[in-house]
Amino acid sequence: MASIITENLKFFSLFFKSKDVMIFNGLVALGTVGSQELFSVVAFHCPCSPGRNYMYGLAAIGVPALVLFLIGIMLNNHTWNLVAECQKRALKNCSTPATFLLFGSILGRALVAPVTWSVISLLRGEAYVCARSEFLNPTAFLDFPSEYGPDSMARFSCPDTPKELIPFKDEVIRRLKYESQFLGWILIAVIASAAFLLKCLQHCCTPLSFHQEDYWKQYRYAEKDLFNRTAEVHAKVLAANNVKQFFGFVALDKDEKDIVSQYPVDEAQTSPQWQEITGVYLYRENKGFPLYSRLHKWAKKVIGNGMDPDGREMALLAV
Repeated sequence: MASIITENLKFFSLFFKSKDVMIFNGLVALGTVGSQELFSVVAFHCPCSPGRNYMYGLAAIGVPALVLFLIGIMLNNHTWNLVAECQKRALKNCSTPATFLLFGSILGRALVAPVTWSVISLLRGEAYVCARSEFLNPTAFLDFPSEYGPDSMARFSCPDTPKELIPFKDEVIRRLKYESQFLGWILIAVIASAAFLLKCLQHCCTPLSFHQEDYWKQYRYAEKDLFNRTAEVHAKVLAANNVKQFFGFVALDKDEKDIVSQYPVDEAQTSPQWQEITGVYLYRENKGFPLYSRLHKWAKKVIGNGMDPDGREMALLAV
């Protein structure tokens, strides 16, 4: 029984590692849905005034989406790799298609949260009803009182609707929510179609086989995990050595003493070494052998872009 549980845990671990981007995007979308629900309950209050309704409704949809988009850009490691690449190498080693796919990878990841916010806002319809209510044509409703104009129409999304207009309130809100939800479903269809086409384009343009691309993903994940854990130990040991040199001793617990004695560290890596492994990386081959990362390239002592005459490149994987 224990062996079956262990095997199942291993399977789920490998599955989630292989689907980390999909799961991350799903978690971002779920978090955005929760934030939108909280915003609707706590912060959304239509001003019920001509001119202000429209601006407020647009702001309620657009401003949070913009903020989420900028946060997505900032939290994406590829963004800062791209900044480092532009600063040090000016993307001179990147072809136009690869650069396009690189920007697409960054923007695609950053768009998950704002698109989710916009879709949920449209499907709920509250912001759209607030923004569009003042532009409704009163003559479109049968027996609508002629003395009421845009000022009154703007109050349909509010509790204090004039008594004479209450019989029309359900119909007005139903029409506006229909428009809002229709736009929401159209946006979903457009985004889903674009994602499908871009995924097909990526697989059609890649020079790698499916198995090699899957291996590349596994390598990048393993390298990143090992690099981060090793960097943490290296930094701790180096800090312990420097503190000991300054004070003459260093206060370590038993586990830290074992780490310091097991992994001796003399000096930190030089800045040129850090520069070599930092930045955008495209798939390279050197004399027929693949180079899966900048660290891999540095370890093989490859100078320049590492491309032989028949070399191939592709945009970095979203890992």
